[in-house]
This record gives sequence, C-alpha cells and structure tokens, in this order.
Amino acid sequence: MPYPEMMVAPMREDLTRVGFTELKSREDVDSALANETRPTILAVNSICGCAAGSMRPALAYSLDTSEHAPAVKLTVFAGQDLEATDRAREYIVGYPPSSPSIALFKEGELVYMMERHEIEGRHPAQIAEALKAAYEEHL
Repeated sequence: MPYPEMMVAPMREDLTRVGFTELKSREDVDSALANETRPTILAVNSICGCAAGSMRPALAYSLDTSEHAPAVKLTVFAGQDLEATDRAREYIVGYPPSSPSIALFKEGELVYMMERHEIEGRHPAQIAEALKAAYEEHL
C-alpha cells in the first residue's frame, strides 16, 4: 500500500526542484528509458530518512558541481509509485531491488549503480563525491 501523498510530497520536491522528472507509471518509465541514448540518471527515491535523506541532497550537489552530469534526470518513488518503481527496476539489470538507489545509463545501457548499502551511513558530501567520480568515469 502506497504511503500518503502528503508524507512523500516534500521528498519528491527535493528532486523535482533540481530538475528530476518523476515517472509515476510503467508507461512513463518506458517512454523515458526505452529509447533514451543520452546520459541518464535514475534515482529510486524513498521515504527512508537515513539513506534517502542523504541521497537527495547528495544528488543535487553532485549534479550542480560536476562537468559530467547526466543530461536526463529521472526518478521513481519506491513505496509510492509501485508500478513505475517495479518497471524501473527491470531496467536495472543485475541488481536486486534497492531503495534508495541511483542508476546511471549511457546509450541506454546501465553503466553504474549505487545501492542503498553504499548510501546509508554516509554523509551527503561523500555520496556526492562518489557520484561525481562515477559521472566522470562512465559518462
């Protein structure tokens, strides 16, 4: 059962405010990812205060301060947009479901994945630096 929208709205806004497009249905995910060839970041957002609370500001900072930031910024919300999240996870080949998490795609292929265990317990600045290194290496 999805969380009440009033609970997740501020967490959604943390990403949409910095240019992420929300994908709320299976069709949205397919429209956004199926034929996209530009460098793309997909954030699986979450209500989790510890890990997602660090992931969201880290994403904003990494994108704002990197010369290699992905052109396309997408997000699904685990626990809220259930079908969209399930469909997005089908594009994240080789990794178990993880929320929050961050996937990078280049020319439609998954090239980098940051899972929850790599996010939780880390300061947003540490996460941002890891993301910036991934952008530079993979995009």
